[in-house]
Amino acid sequence: MNPRGLLFGVAAMSLVGSSVGVSELLVDAPLFTAQALRYAVATVVLAAILPLAGARVVRPRGREWLWLAGVAATGLVLFNVAIVRGVEHAEPAAIAVAVACVPVLLAVVGPMLEHRSPHRRVLAAALVVTTGSVLVVGAGDADPVGVAWAAVALGCEAGFTLLAVPVLARHSAWGVSFHSVWIGAAMFLGLGVVVEGPTAAARLDGGQVAALAYLAVLVTAVAFVLWYTAVVGLGAGRAGLLAGLAPVSAALAGVVLSGRVPGPPVWAGIAVVAAGLVLGLTPARRSPVPVSARARAVSAPAVGDAPP
Repeated sequence: MNPRGLLFGVAAMSLVGSSVGVSELLVDAPLFTAQALRYAVATVVLAAILPLAGARVVRPRGREWLWLAGVAATGLVLFNVAIVRGVEHAEPAAIAVAVACVPVLLAVVGPMLEHRSPHRRVLAAALVVTTGSVLVVGAGDADPVGVAWAAVALGCEAGFTLLAVPVLARHSAWGVSFHSVWIGAAMFLGLGVVVEGPTAAARLDGGQVAALAYLAVLVTAVAFVLWYTAVVGLGAGRAGLLAGLAPVSAALAGVVLSGRVPGPPVWAGIAVVAAGLVLGLTPARRSPVPVSARARAVSAPAVGDAPP
């Protein structure tokens, strides 16, 4: 187990979970324009941090452009659209339940992209973490359109990690974060100008600007680098288990912000998520070799040795 990757993954998902309460301030904001500003600021922040971190960003080439554009188009742009359109046809909890299934997708598809077979223990842990996440966020009603948007949100959330796997080796967590963020900012800018008009930013109030600053610096610039570092260190499958911490962090942040204590199902869900993380992230114990077998191994002559 990679302690650094584990720590970074926990920090990233904790920041993502904390964004739920902050994002509520942006409900009435022009969606595309607000997100364009968020990712533009995050691009500037990453560009300023890169030299201090000693990181170097290389220019994408060939198919790498497609992978990075895919990260931005699915994990940033379409995901936000799916959430907004989805809640028009489904309760927020229904969308959250769908997104909570992402550990299972990453446990299955992630290792394949890394040219490995899915690990049964990690897959079992992903199912446990997903069950706990569902308990934390609760259930919700949805019509067929809402279910479809929930499925899109799930695919986009998984795509944010899976589409980055093929380019992480060459670009590193810093490079993937930087390129996906500026590409996402450009996409949102184009949508904002066409859909909301070039002056939509003027409709943002002070609270919304502060919320965007928090999302840009901590939930985007910082959390993206932390998350992709975790994916490199743990692998996509194991890192995906940590996604179960996002709803837990959101629930705990809700206690701090609102003072409302969650009910028993939420606490039960948190316990189930913790059990799933222990199952998937704790190294499996190897069965001890019987003493008689060890004795035979020591006494047996090595292959090629001449008998005494």
